[in-house]
Amino acid sequence: MTLVQKFLRLETAGGFLLMGALLLAILAENSPLKPVYDLLLETPVELRIGRLILAKPLLLWINDALMAVFFFLVGMELKREVLTGQLSSPSKIVLPTLAAIAGIVVPALIYTGINSGDPVAMRGWAVPTATDIAFALGILALLGSRVPASLKLFLLAVAIIDDIGAIVIIAVFYSGDLSFMMFVVAGVAIVGLAILNFRGVTSATPYMLVGIILWIAVLKSGVHSTLAGIVLAMFIPLKGNKEGEQPLLVRLEHDLHATVAFIILPVFAFANAGISLSGLKITDLTSSVPLGIALGLIIGKQIGIFTTIWLAVKAGIANLPENTGWVQIYGLSALCGIGFTMSLFISSLAFEQSGGSYEMNERLGIIVGSLISAVLGYAILRIFSNPVVVSESE
Repeated sequence: MTLVQKFLRLETAGGFLLMGALLLAILAENSPLKPVYDLLLETPVELRIGRLILAKPLLLWINDALMAVFFFLVGMELKREVLTGQLSSPSKIVLPTLAAIAGIVVPALIYTGINSGDPVAMRGWAVPTATDIAFALGILALLGSRVPASLKLFLLAVAIIDDIGAIVIIAVFYSGDLSFMMFVVAGVAIVGLAILNFRGVTSATPYMLVGIILWIAVLKSGVHSTLAGIVLAMFIPLKGNKEGEQPLLVRLEHDLHATVAFIILPVFAFANAGISLSGLKITDLTSSVPLGIALGLIIGKQIGIFTTIWLAVKAGIANLPENTGWVQIYGLSALCGIGFTMSLFISSLAFEQSGGSYEMNERLGIIVGSLISAVLGYAILRIFSNPVVVSESE
C-alpha cells in the first residue's frame, strides 16, 4: 500500500470520527451537560518554566498547541507532495492550483458582498474559504467504487493547496500585536533548524526541541502559533543518510497521521463545534455573518471551483483527472464546500476578540453550509456517477 493510499484511508476514517465529534459537541451544548462542557473548555491550564509563563484556558491550548501539531503534519505533507508527489510537476499542479485559488476567492467575495457594511463582521471574510479534507474524503469513502481513485487524489491536491492559502491568510490577516524580541528568538530557532537540516541530522529529537522553542516564540510574537508547525515542517529532511533508510519526514508523517486524524482533529471539533439550538430560528441563518458563510461554502465553492476547471480544460491549459467526467467534477466542487474544521479554526481567530455577538452565528453558518455541501456532493456523485467507470480503482 502506498503512502498516499494509507493517507486516504486514515483521512476517510477520521472524517467519520469528526462527524461524531460534531454531534457530541452539539449534544453537550444543548443538554444538562452544558455547564460541564463549558467548565471543561474554560479550565485554566498554566505552564511555568522560570519566568516564562504560558496561561490559557483549555480551549486555547487546543486551538494553539494541538492545532500547531496538525499544521506541522500539513506542512510535511505539503513538502513531500511538492518535492515528490501529486504537486511535483507543472502538469499535475496547474488544475488543482487554479481550482483551489478560485475556491478561496469566490467564497470570500460572496461573504464580503453580504457583510461589507459591518467592519466587525468583515473579520470573518476568510471563514468560507476553507475545505475540510477529512470530512470530504469521509464522504467519498461512503461512495465506494463510484468514485475513481483519480478523483480522490485530485480532491487531495485541491485541499492541500487550499491549506497553503489558509496558512497565508492566517499569517497575513490574523496576527496580533507583534513583538520584535520574540521574532528574534524565532529567527534564531529557524537558523538552528536550518543547521540541523544542512548537517543531515535525521533524529527527530533535536528538531522537536528546537520546534518547541520556535512555537513558544511565535506564540509570544503576535503571529499565530500554528504557523510554527508549518515552519518546522519545512526543515524536516526528506532524504535519509543511509541507503534504504526511511526519511525522517516520512517516519514522522506515519507516526502523526493516526494521532491527528483520530485524536487532535476530533478533540478540536468537539471543543469548537458546540452551538446552542435553544430558541434557534430560521431567521438566525439569514443574518449577515452565517448567511455569508453558508452561501460562500455552498455556492462560492461550487461556482469558483467548477467554473475554473471548466474554463481551464476548454482552454487547453489542463486535462480532467483520469476516468472522471463533468458530473463528478461538479460533485467534487460541492464537497469542497465542507469547511468545518478549518472554517471553525479561522472563525475562532476572526471573532474571538471581536467583542461582538457573532460567535454562535458563525458556527451556525459553518455547520449548515458544510452539511448542505456534504449532502449535495454525495447525492450528485451517488446518483449520477457510473460505478462501471471506476471498476479499476483502489
